[in-house]
Amino acid sequence: MTLVLLPGMMCDGRLFQHMQPHICLDISQHDTVEALAADVLSNAPETFALGGLSMGGIVAMEVIKQAPERVTQLILMDTNCEAEADKIKAMRAPQIAKAEAGGLRAVMRDEMKPNYLADSPQRDTVLDLCMDMAMDLGPEVFTRQSRALMSRPDQKNTLKSWDKPTLILTGAEDRLCPLHRHTLMADLMPQARLSVIENAGHLPTLERPNETRAEILRLLN
Repeated sequence: MTLVLLPGMMCDGRLFQHMQPHICLDISQHDTVEALAADVLSNAPETFALGGLSMGGIVAMEVIKQAPERVTQLILMDTNCEAEADKIKAMRAPQIAKAEAGGLRAVMRDEMKPNYLADSPQRDTVLDLCMDMAMDLGPEVFTRQSRALMSRPDQKNTLKSWDKPTLILTGAEDRLCPLHRHTLMADLMPQARLSVIENAGHLPTLERPNETRAEILRLLN
């Protein structure tokens, strides 16, 4: 079975460089979650296992809403099944304006990256990679992805109706999508297994790749 992975906001395939063989699909070309999910479906195999981290998880939930019959197993990592909170929504427009005015690096450095990672010896290396991915994608992608997140639908009913094998995985020190967001998803899907990766924050695929890979393989095998 092919594993399709969807990266987080302002990330690309390098987010999953330590994972087992997979296809990483782009989620940067549209400004709604619905259009991004339709794009994934048009580029994915007929049937596939699906995983997404952060924004990738948000798009993955819309994929199983649009075409549940095509997805065999689901992996939701460090993500959120609810619509965007008004408080976060209000922060997006100033961030977009700053990024479009040439300040993307500052937005990523000051407003987003401090929330990403646990303290660890490899923290700076991972942060540098995050910045490289973001700058390679650029401000237009930042704007599109921000708008998609702002208007995203609540997916609690989608998860309630999903009954296939599922892994919900999060870093124990994720401050962007804390543990309670993942216990909520686990409560909606009795068949799901919740895995908390110690000494990891928002990006366990990079912070604790061996442990994360093992959990994914446990689901797929």
